[in-house]
Amino acid sequence: MSRLTLVVPCYNEEKRLDAAAFRSAAVDGHDVDFLFVNDGSRDGTLRLLESLRDENPKRFGVLNLERNSGKAEAVRRGFVAAMERDVDYIGFWDADLATPFTELPGFLDVLETRPAIQIVMGARVRLLGREISRRPARHYFGRVGATLISSSLGLAVYDTQCGAKVFRRNDTLREVFARPFISRWIFDVEIIARYVQLLGRDAAAASIYELPVMRWHDVTGSKVKSHDFLRALNDLRKIKRAYRKR
Repeated sequence: MSRLTLVVPCYNEEKRLDAAAFRSAAVDGHDVDFLFVNDGSRDGTLRLLESLRDENPKRFGVLNLERNSGKAEAVRRGFVAAMERDVDYIGFWDADLATPFTELPGFLDVLETRPAIQIVMGARVRLLGREISRRPARHYFGRVGATLISSSLGLAVYDTQCGAKVFRRNDTLREVFARPFISRWIFDVEIIARYVQLLGRDAAAASIYELPVMRWHDVTGSKVKSHDFLRALNDLRKIKRAYRKR
């Protein structure tokens, strides 16, 4: 039975976190546990997370960051902690469950059946037969951003920003998450840039799998706003400069 730790960054999620969904999350043939990272929340998020941990310490862990550091650093700190566990895979999953846990078996199936794959990334592709609900403005900003990101990375990536990703735990993953990210807004892009830097473009491309999810929906109260697109563009410029081929 393979083991997966899902890192869940949390900032002021007291009213949105579906504790019941986390309690019931399961994948046949896999041992799944959660590491919640409280990113300096100002509401009762920490109390909620600690109550989950207290009722089942083997399934739920809590890493508390006293000061708000942003999603990128919260995820990174969670991965650094999870790397010390005896697990096969480490992922991160948005606390709002915009990607429901029913999608998780597909991620693990790819990693189990394709040993060369190091990253499985959820992709929000609006195809017939799928339930993908995004606000139009976010969708169109996302498509423009994806085009710019693909050009910067030199990879034909469709969706870097879906908040559901699972990684194979190995030395490369440890190195990718060893130091803080430049970007607070599009650190997902920076993760890929680090794989490219460490493995080379062709090997990195062969190690990444984009999995079109069956269901994804915008959740009320998202921390992402329209004006963040401009910040993301500035971060993309910084990433391109920092990881250009030397």
